[in-house]
Amino acid sequence: MAAALALAVALPLSVTACGGGSGGDDGKIVIGTKFDQPGLGLKNPDGTMSGFDVDVATYVAGQLGFTPDKIEWKESPSAQRETLIQNDQVKFIAATYSITDARKEKVSFAGPYLVTGQSLLVKADNTDITGPDSLQNNKKLCSVSGSTPAQRIKDKYPGVQLQQYDTYSACVEALKNGAIDAVTTDEVILAGYAAQSPGTFKIVGQPFSEENYGIGLKKDDTELQKKINDAITKMEADGDWAKAFEKNLGPAGIATPAPPAIAK
Repeated sequence: MAAALALAVALPLSVTACGGGSGGDDGKIVIGTKFDQPGLGLKNPDGTMSGFDVDVATYVAGQLGFTPDKIEWKESPSAQRETLIQNDQVKFIAATYSITDARKEKVSFAGPYLVTGQSLLVKADNTDITGPDSLQNNKKLCSVSGSTPAQRIKDKYPGVQLQQYDTYSACVEALKNGAIDAVTTDEVILAGYAAQSPGTFKIVGQPFSEENYGIGLKKDDTELQKKINDAITKMEADGDWAKAFEKNLGPAGIATPAPPAIAK
């Protein structure tokens, strides 16, 4: 009797855990991305999603058997990404998510599906900021809490007045109204904002890092990792990767690169 009762209690729990919040019994899949990054992950006023990360994630979901109408998008700010994955709130995250050793201690990655580098965005009429070294002279620089670019500034350019906001869109708004002097993050992110407001901003200097964007997923889920890597490989091979890049990031003036090799 005790054994039967234990089984009866355990069964509903296991079904619930299996469904999780990331792709359950209703046939949907929950995918994390940014909601405020034009050209990469953006929630439009009509509620639709657009951007390169969104297109890559949609393609991957399709290869996993989920049509676009079965995708539920979950906003995934930089500082919350590992927690969302660890708590099964998403199946995977495609959100300008740089693959780093520190993050790999908490989550696993598929990819990379894009390589970019950290750069600087300033007002179009700015003449005195030319790269990270020119920020050391009491310039106010904005980046996002929990991001790789913010950590790099702290580690390598301690003389910079770094201000950390929750989102890059908040940084760009602060740049627009003069509260800060520059925004730093990956070049493709900055290019999206520059393209959204033609003539207002410009990217300066050369990229001063190499960022490999991966798709974050539950740590040690090697089965899902392989499926996502296979999907990215197929997207690159059939030309859909290049089409997605040209559609989303071409207007920002970035030439379409060769897709990166998948990490083995």
